[in-house]
Amino acid sequence: MGGKSGHKRDSLLSRYSADLGRLISRREAETALRAAAMESALANRTKSEFLANMSHELRTPLNAIIGFSELITTFGVDSDKARCKSVEYAALISQAGKHLLNIISDILDISKIESGSFALDTGMHSLKEIIDASIALVEPRMHERMQKLEVRIAPNLPPLSIDGRRVKQVIINLLSNANKFTPRYGTITVIATADRRDFVTVAVQDSGIGMTKEQMAQAMKPFGQIQSAFSRGHEGTGLGLPISKALIEQHSGRFFLSSEPNVGTMVAFTLPAWVPDMASMPTASSRSRFNAQATTSLRSPA
Repeated sequence: MGGKSGHKRDSLLSRYSADLGRLISRREAETALRAAAMESALANRTKSEFLANMSHELRTPLNAIIGFSELITTFGVDSDKARCKSVEYAALISQAGKHLLNIISDILDISKIESGSFALDTGMHSLKEIIDASIALVEPRMHERMQKLEVRIAPNLPPLSIDGRRVKQVIINLLSNANKFTPRYGTITVIATADRRDFVTVAVQDSGIGMTKEQMAQAMKPFGQIQSAFSRGHEGTGLGLPISKALIEQHSGRFFLSSEPNVGTMVAFTLPAWVPDMASMPTASSRSRFNAQATTSLRSPA
């Protein structure tokens, strides 16, 4: 009798265990389905935001190109006024075309980086020369807004094995953002320092509108644009910071962003200063030291 009772209890326990297992499996499946649905909804939202943003960014220069081209065709060729207007509109067409090319180039860059097909064209370069060339391109826009530019470049910067064009692209992106989001008469500071010849640090600091933590997270997402009363009127795909970060990481560097609303923003990056040959390739320990030193240096980039 006791044996039958024990067998019955074992049988009930087995059924309970099986039912519990099925219940847990069903719950896990439901959780997985909900997570997949949320991920799909987020992907669709991101896709929709991207398409809406790109349609605006592409349509604006295309409308300018088409509109000014049509205006040129309506002018007579004999009048001085027609010739002056043709030159003016041709310049605007060129400007719109270059803006369109920059948008497409940014999209291609981020696509190549995310797909893993992006390759650097490295060589030995002077960081000071790259910074100076980048400033020369953006400084006229700073003068238009009466912004003060301060440049502090350490005299002991070592030559770097980098893709000069891509590092210049990063610095121009940072300077352009600082110019765009700093009001008239604001200050923009460019800092470049070296630390024990292990790495160099470049920082661009401004006295602009700044960002909250949530806005900083949004700014670092591809196609993420910060919507504020100040920035809404500015053109841009929202790719500048994500591309800059990705390009620096392609160089085994690190990228930092700090900001405070109504105070300003500092964007900085570090680049390794070692020579990339087999005898001096960085080990795991040297990379760890590099990361720790970079973090310490950025606490006081000046």
